[in-house]
Amino acid sequence: MINRLLEFHDLAKHEGRKYRYKRFLFSRLVSDQGRHFIGIVGARGTGKTVLLRQYALEHENAFYLSADSLDHDDNAWEVIRSLNQHYGFQTFLLDEIHFLPDHTALLKRLYDFVDIRVLFSSSVALAMQESAHDLSRRVRLYNLHGFSFREYLAFSQNITVPKLNLEQLVAQKWEPEHLRSGRFFHDYLRGGVLPFALEEPEPLDFLRNIVDKVINRDIPSVARLVLNELESIRRLLQFVGRSTVDGVNYSSLSRNIGITKYKAEQYVDYLERAFILHRVFPTGANVLREPKVVMTPPVRLLFRDIEEAVGGLREDFFVESLKQAKIRFQYLKSTRGAKTPDYLIQEAAKKLVVEIGGPGKGRSQFKGVKYDRKIVFADVSAPGDDRFPLFLLGYLS
Repeated sequence: MINRLLEFHDLAKHEGRKYRYKRFLFSRLVSDQGRHFIGIVGARGTGKTVLLRQYALEHENAFYLSADSLDHDDNAWEVIRSLNQHYGFQTFLLDEIHFLPDHTALLKRLYDFVDIRVLFSSSVALAMQESAHDLSRRVRLYNLHGFSFREYLAFSQNITVPKLNLEQLVAQKWEPEHLRSGRFFHDYLRGGVLPFALEEPEPLDFLRNIVDKVINRDIPSVARLVLNELESIRRLLQFVGRSTVDGVNYSSLSRNIGITKYKAEQYVDYLERAFILHRVFPTGANVLREPKVVMTPPVRLLFRDIEEAVGGLREDFFVESLKQAKIRFQYLKSTRGAKTPDYLIQEAAKKLVVEIGGPGKGRSQFKGVKYDRKIVFADVSAPGDDRFPLFLLGYLS
């Protein structure tokens, strides 16, 4: 059995050689030191397996072990102990760990009783996020999202551009190549955000299968739901995908799907933790604390053609970009529904208000809002006075 696993390990390293580039998360995994184990969670197809194989290729004492390669009778604890004690492996790369029975107990036992490092991955993000609470200080989780625009350029076009922070972006301290590369932005929005689109000719079909598995398998694995609730979750997702972004919140979901607001909140939480939806909470006086619900790009394209979905898709991209960059922001909402700018970003002591839109988006909607700086991020190729190309946000991570 050990010889079989050693052969799989060698094959995994061979597969790792096929990929020229590494996801940007790779350098963080290598530099992350400490006693804690590391978990990588993300939707299927984001490159978790490739990351672990590339890690094994560059670290001689690391052993790649796919959890689904173990037979039912194999004892993962004994396998890892044997590989450590007799073969000298110090780091174990456990791919798709959710396939192992009682993986949380296994990780606790390994941490407490064996002097090794463990990096593990799981495409069942919901299950691993639940486990993280039990594992406490033993595990640090990293989320692996789809490509940022900057990553997409590196992988698909062999274009390397430096990362920008928000201060540089607002001060227009970018390089000419940042603007020149914007010509690929629409291809990115149409599906290039999906890492598997590099190899899959029909990435949206693959994405549809992923979403189906999340609803039919992943959510039921962590939540006690009756069968008809899965249909409600499907209808909720369809409603978000076919709606305009403004006005999609717990109340509108409850009203249109025929569920309670409590259930709407619960379902949105599941879908957010599965990398399908995002919530953005509001700021403003006397407003309901219900979040605006948007989608992770390009999920919206499963429900509407690009021509109909492009407005919502731009806003999805904005939210995804700021969340990947860990920039705190809220959406602006008035007490009586009066039109306000889309979002408020507070950096240090300064307030930046932002409007998202197409080429014709102007600044008239900023009236009555107190701020230090105002910016329109529009789907344009060149900047103007306080109007920046939307794709520049894709360089924040």
